[in-house]
Amino acid sequence: MTTIAITGATGQLGRLVLQSLKTRAPGATVIALARTPAKAADLGVTVRPADYTQDAPTLAAALAGVDTLLLISSSEIGQREAQHRHVIDAAKLAGVKHLVYTSLLHAERSPLSLAPEHLATEAMIRASGIPATVLRNGWYAENYSAGFPAAVAHGALLGSAGEGRLALAPRADYAEAAATVLADPAAHAGQVYELAGDTAPTLAELAAEISRQAGKPVPYKNLPADEYTAVLRSAGLPEGWAVALPQFDLGAAQGALFDDGHQLSTLIGRPTTPPAAYVAAALKAA
Repeated sequence: MTTIAITGATGQLGRLVLQSLKTRAPGATVIALARTPAKAADLGVTVRPADYTQDAPTLAAALAGVDTLLLISSSEIGQREAQHRHVIDAAKLAGVKHLVYTSLLHAERSPLSLAPEHLATEAMIRASGIPATVLRNGWYAENYSAGFPAAVAHGALLGSAGEGRLALAPRADYAEAAATVLADPAAHAGQVYELAGDTAPTLAELAAEISRQAGKPVPYKNLPADEYTAVLRSAGLPEGWAVALPQFDLGAAQGALFDDGHQLSTLIGRPTTPPAAYVAAALKAA
């Protein structure tokens, strides 16, 4: 029986991967690695304490007996390279047989500021000698859809992405892809998957879908990045995100969030969730 461990298991993606593993790898022993184990009490699997900031020997103890490890990238931008090194070194010490990592879509040519840390992590994984699979995740639909109810309330969807096409998919789709690889890692050894949604609307097209479902006009207003940052600040977003989100939009305008290779739908064995569905989910949850 194989043993699978997941870092960041209490996060939004980690929880969905655990859920998907129930059907994708029902016979596996699954271990949730969590910085705060109490938050993992509801997961229904074995929980071990593990923190990206811990040194490799400490983390290696948490990885004892693990065959396959999913390294979900740390949420601490600017600290990821060092934190991921701890996990990779620990995996080597613990004798992990396969490492799966959630990277960034087209990391080697992405204009997004997130790319360098992901590329550095990919290089560390290669240098470790551990058989690996890299899941270069595109943008989660939730990164945009979380703002759809506010767009309806204020009568406009704001952004700085211009005519950039957004090959979005919900976290659940990416989680299902990760679970597919974890269930049969040998079949995916050495692969670097560029994962993105099958459909790639512009923000204007998403605004049209929001308008249709909301039953009222919700036009898209494209703003210069500094103006969009000012709006986000006034809405109470933390400074880091108020600056970063418009910059991510500018990257999207350059094609950073587009891919038409359909590798995500191939992995999960079905079309990715379409825009109409993730728009409906966002508006229903409001």
